[in-house]
Amino acid sequence: MADQDERKRYLMEVQTWLEQVCDPVFEEAITEVDITSYITRTQEDVLEYLSEEDVNEYTLEEINNAVRHIDKVLKERLGDDGRERESIAPGKHELPPLGYSYSALEPYINREIMRLHHSKHHQSYVDGLNKAELMLQQARNTNNFDLIKHWEREASFHGSGHYLHTIFWEIMSPEGGGRPRRQLLQQLQKDFGSYEKFMMHFSQAAKKVEGVGWAILVWSPRSRKLEVLQAERHQLLTQWDTIPLLVLDVWEHAYYLQYKNERDPYVDNWWKIVYWPNVEKRFEAARMLQWQPY
Repeated sequence: MADQDERKRYLMEVQTWLEQVCDPVFEEAITEVDITSYITRTQEDVLEYLSEEDVNEYTLEEINNAVRHIDKVLKERLGDDGRERESIAPGKHELPPLGYSYSALEPYINREIMRLHHSKHHQSYVDGLNKAELMLQQARNTNNFDLIKHWEREASFHGSGHYLHTIFWEIMSPEGGGRPRRQLLQQLQKDFGSYEKFMMHFSQAAKKVEGVGWAILVWSPRSRKLEVLQAERHQLLTQWDTIPLLVLDVWEHAYYLQYKNERDPYVDNWWKIVYWPNVEKRFEAARMLQWQPY
């Protein structure tokens, strides 16, 4: 581990992995651990600790699988030289790959919609964000802020479009559908009364966004609960200090070629391609943040 922050992230991945693959007894044991008190532990310390906890309950294979999983996560986060990946320089954002073909979500979202949505609309947000960042950089370098209002608006609009679409592609899959599992499901039941009530709430929020915008499930570190929000034109009527987990694009370009002006069936069909494992992954990372409630 390069530093304490990386160790802390490492331990969070340990906890997430254990919650996903181990039995309920073990899950109770590990979630009671004060993670912050272990942020300076090395990999060997973690494994020693795990092997000492209810040792008869866990096989060596389970522990070795945990090591392989965590090493994979770290390699994804770090470069080949073991250093943390660099941040994106101004103007260097790129269109992310889908991870599946344009036709993979049919019949719920057809190929032509996906092609235009990804390669044209999303690309325009990437281009707009890059231009805004470069112009803001130029303003700083020249000390000329005459157009600051315009370029800040451009960065807000295009940046929101880029980041929300990046989440959108990740939380859909041809293998999607069904229901969330374990802790995300429990949190939804706690905060909305039931999964069915959450699903109805989210669907109605999506169907009734005025004009164009999004429905967004967020984790609120301040109130320590899940909430459903609407956003118009990406950045309007939303709520700060929250983390998006599940997002649904209800701009007309997301469905018009297939559903015409019928937004409701698009929203109803969309649930069949929601890929809950990626939503759960976002939730596991987000719920580690818990700000002082006010």
